[in-house]
Amino acid sequence: MSGHDLPRRLAAEALGTAFLLAVVVGSGIMGERLAGGNDAIALLGNTIATGAALVVLILVFGAISGAHFNPAVTLAFSLRREISGRDAVLYVIVQIAGGLAGVMAAHFMFGEPLLVEGVRSRTGGGQWLGEFIAAFGLLAAILGCLRTRPEAVPYAVGLFITAGYWFTSSTSFANPAVTIARSFTDTFSGIAPGDAPGFIVAQLAGALAATAVFGWLWAERRGGSSPATATARDLAD
Repeated sequence: MSGHDLPRRLAAEALGTAFLLAVVVGSGIMGERLAGGNDAIALLGNTIATGAALVVLILVFGAISGAHFNPAVTLAFSLRREISGRDAVLYVIVQIAGGLAGVMAAHFMFGEPLLVEGVRSRTGGGQWLGEFIAAFGLLAAILGCLRTRPEAVPYAVGLFITAGYWFTSSTSFANPAVTIARSFTDTFSGIAPGDAPGFIVAQLAGALAATAVFGWLWAERRGGSSPATATARDLAD
């Protein structure tokens, strides 16, 4: 964890998550309005904006809070004992609050009601598997790069989510805070609130699986030594 105090870390998580949701929802609205009914073009605009913004946001806030912006990521770091349980709970609270603020900001910019129930159906085994794979892959990108190339984390995350928008059936939410926030928009990027719990369970399961798998891959061998543990503070180096 970085040397910054808790209030600054929480502010970074709230601001980063708010910006992320403003980008996700705002680019979805803009894409849908300009695409003339072509969902592929709308999704492409949504994808490029989200992937690009993730790189910038992690570069900006990574050295302060670790740039989780995601309860699934915070859960993984808590299990790895790289953030305390108390701090992890506070991270999740401000991530959710920041996400909702980001949705409201996007709605205000585009003349939409500040918060409105999502109507887009996203459910079923295929989409839940998509979210499991998306969250597993996201944590693989983060944990793998922190172990070997910490400076590459922002780019790996942005690129993986960019790809995930297109190769997963769910368009790669991979984030419980994002899922909750997107249940309060009835625009292109929204999700019906009743479908959100299935996404969140799949996301957390994917994060748990990735944490376990990468913990096993890097386990210290008997009689040998393992490389020094890399943590989110490497982003500050």
